[in-house]
Amino acid sequence: MTDDRNIYKPIKAKLTRVIDETPLIKTFVLVPETPFKFETGQFIELSVDGIGEAPFTPSSSPLVTDKLEVTVMKTGYVTEYMHRLEPGVFMGIRGPYGRGYPLEKFYGKVVMILGGGCGLAPIRSLLYALEDVKDKLEKVILCYGSKTPADCVYKPLFDRLNSIDKFEAYRTVDKSDEDWDGPVGVVTSLLNSIKYNRKNSVAVVCGPPVMMKFGTIKFLEMGYRDDEIYLSMEKNMSCGLGKCGHCMMGRYFVCKDGPVFTWEEIKDQPQIWE
Repeated sequence: MTDDRNIYKPIKAKLTRVIDETPLIKTFVLVPETPFKFETGQFIELSVDGIGEAPFTPSSSPLVTDKLEVTVMKTGYVTEYMHRLEPGVFMGIRGPYGRGYPLEKFYGKVVMILGGGCGLAPIRSLLYALEDVKDKLEKVILCYGSKTPADCVYKPLFDRLNSIDKFEAYRTVDKSDEDWDGPVGVVTSLLNSIKYNRKNSVAVVCGPPVMMKFGTIKFLEMGYRDDEIYLSMEKNMSCGLGKCGHCMMGRYFVCKDGPVFTWEEIKDQPQIWE
């Protein structure tokens, strides 16, 4: 059975719950009027009538089609308005768009995931997808960094991951508080003490541009090939169709050709981290 839904037209979705993740980040639980399918790593355009729309990568499992979770950081006019919404209102979902993670290329390997800040949103979706195929993987390791302990999203996620066979999860913070007794430092520092089969591994990087830049450099220094590093790129995506040009990155449209790229694909493109 084929999906003949018009992905250029928003579908209505009811906001059923709003979860406060951090002072600046909320997760919106949406129930679409019809089942909504996406591949992990793809993105959607989420809209509010009369206000506007913005691109987000779903943070929920791609295996669930009757509910969608989107994690939103308050960064501008549209997202500030979204943060004031209460359950019961209707929003619009357009998409899904772009290219997600090629899970089949991860089979039989250690999947090393490096994340920072709100970059854990698309990573959480990826983790759900990897959990579903864990029997085909060697191991999944998550290294995540946030500015402070309070800035960590999905706090219960880490204990849950560490209870799953073949999964490991680690956290660090840039600045600790009196209740934090874990590692302090940039997220790449976590990679120095983790033991795993590097020669049978792929790397996934998602987070703020500066973190992604130095995360990529770290993986290259560790000996990863260019085609073994997968990056979830964030540009100013707008139309989602490769028409408006807002998300151009060299010869690529991030909305259409990504947002997931290998380092091999984009390393020679200009303004990657801007």
